[in-house]
Amino acid sequence: MVRERTDAADKGDLPDLCSAKAVLAVVLIAELIAIVLTLADHGPRDGFLLALSTTSLYILWLALTCAAALCLARPRLAGMSRLRALSISFVLLQLVSLLISEAGWLLNSRLANGQLSDLPHDEFLLRNSAVFAIVSAMALRYLFVAGEWRRNVALEAQARIRALQARIRPHFLFNSMNTIAALTRSDPVRAEQAIEDLADLFRATLGESEHRIALKEELEVARIYQRMEQLRLGDRLQVEWRVTELPMRALIPGLTVQPLLENAIYHGIEPLPDGGVVVVDGGCDNGTISLTITNPVASDPPQTSARRGNRMALDNIRRRFALGFDGAATVEIDAGEREYQVRLRFPESYA
Repeated sequence: MVRERTDAADKGDLPDLCSAKAVLAVVLIAELIAIVLTLADHGPRDGFLLALSTTSLYILWLALTCAAALCLARPRLAGMSRLRALSISFVLLQLVSLLISEAGWLLNSRLANGQLSDLPHDEFLLRNSAVFAIVSAMALRYLFVAGEWRRNVALEAQARIRALQARIRPHFLFNSMNTIAALTRSDPVRAEQAIEDLADLFRATLGESEHRIALKEELEVARIYQRMEQLRLGDRLQVEWRVTELPMRALIPGLTVQPLLENAIYHGIEPLPDGGVVVVDGGCDNGTISLTITNPVASDPPQTSARRGNRMALDNIRRRFALGFDGAATVEIDAGEREYQVRLRFPESYA
């Protein structure tokens, strides 16, 4: 299993150049290159605008054609190693460059009855190929480095997820087993239900949660955790679920709500002699899902270890949100004197 994950991590993962965001980046970079090349050959008054329009047309034609070629080749390159995929991409880009250069030369000669450049035909193609080889090599090198960085971030995030999955507080497990042992005599039916809930909770937390799951499944895991803690805390723990407006089929990284509910109970409810109420409130507006977990705060400040544990769970969720939603999700914290609130915002997406 480890070998399979390592091999999968080394697969070629070129960016999706068919997306609107990637096309916009290609256009902007191509236009910047056109401006630089035009400034190098012409002064700001010596036919600059005419030269810029011609150069921009050629470079945009070349850049968008290359992006389309990589977009079409991406499914085949995805199964190769990263180095081989980038090498094939480099050769493919050089072939596209030669074809575009030749087409541009012929088109300009026929329409403008002249030449695209003062250089001879062969020298024109050679110069274009050399310039484009340097630019494409730098671009592919950047993609290689960016791919390595994203792979390392993904591996780190997966390691953190597995660490979070394996981190079940010993006191929670021991208290749950003691509660179940006591229920076997007084209430065997509730004891059986508690055993099933504990097994489901362990199955969810120790299973594979590297990918996003349905919001309904994530909330069910949190409810199972609540039921286990309810056996121990009794009436001291109350949880209000205001989630009827949430799209339950929407996707969310696994083990997101449960750790926040765990922190709310462990740091907010448990220190209070009379307990309190945890409010889980959610809604969706204009394609953005908002999920808020609010808990009361004890008058005495939490211990340093408690703060560190709370901060670790929040940092883990932030990293996974950044990786899973590409910067479109946020984790907001409002730490007041009487209550502590964590608000999650992420795009509404489906499988």
